[in-house]
Amino acid sequence: MRRMLIALAVTVLGLAACGTTTTPGASPSPSGTATAACTPSTLHLYQPGQLTVATDSPAYSPWFVNNNPSNGKGYESAVAYAIAQELGFTTSQVKWVVEPFDSSYAPGPKKFDFDINEISATSQREQAVTFSDSYYDTTQALVALKSNAIVAHHSPADLPKYLYGDQIGTTSLAYIQQYLKPTKTPAVFDTLNDVKAALDAHRIDAFVTDTPTAQYISSSEIPGSTVLGQFPSTGEHYGLLFEKGNPLVGCVDQAIAKLKANGTLARLQQQWLGIYNEIPTIQP
Repeated sequence: MRRMLIALAVTVLGLAACGTTTTPGASPSPSGTATAACTPSTLHLYQPGQLTVATDSPAYSPWFVNNNPSNGKGYESAVAYAIAQELGFTTSQVKWVVEPFDSSYAPGPKKFDFDINEISATSQREQAVTFSDSYYDTTQALVALKSNAIVAHHSPADLPKYLYGDQIGTTSLAYIQQYLKPTKTPAVFDTLNDVKAALDAHRIDAFVTDTPTAQYISSSEIPGSTVLGQFPSTGEHYGLLFEKGNPLVGCVDQAIAKLKANGTLARLQQQWLGIYNEIPTIQP
């Protein structure tokens, strides 16, 4: 990927972006323009004049709706367009591309400006890529079939007894290993769809995923399943993922700060994730 001179990187990191958010299909208002250092004509971009945003396919609800990131529906789609607006991009200047979750944080050049895909910022991943500031602070939750013994018996002493499954490379799988400490080796799958199929087929007792996704899966995708509860916060949060050292992160962080300060992120969380977060806390 093309790289910006160090002097320009310092300028980008030092100046603020400003503006208001809009929805896809609407034109930016005059107040929605960014400062000179954080405008489409001056930013370090994968394709000049275009904001290239990546996510996985399928793109799951409630983060996206109808597997269509470009419709502006779902929390992550809405956040991406809000950030684009702060940087001075119109809706038509945002291009979505597919990037598999488990390859997004691999070392090397990226064919996008940033990836938004419920990617937790961890110190291990930060050795190979750069993350923005948090756009969502998340917790993990436990999903099982209502007929499974874990529903009635999930005390801290009970939880190690069960067979869990999860997607490879995820913080959910790491949470199982670090906090639930199961006596049976967890089953590892390539995709979340594979995990859901394994639970539905009674091949695993339960799985862990972020709380909004857990609630959506239970309420809309796996009949007879339930969310037993969410675990206490470990400080985990989602960040936009960039190629290592990409100076664009400076302007994006300023856009995120603006969206937090003016209440946009809180409003979008209530709109798209609010009903998923009213889940009791259980102890690992």
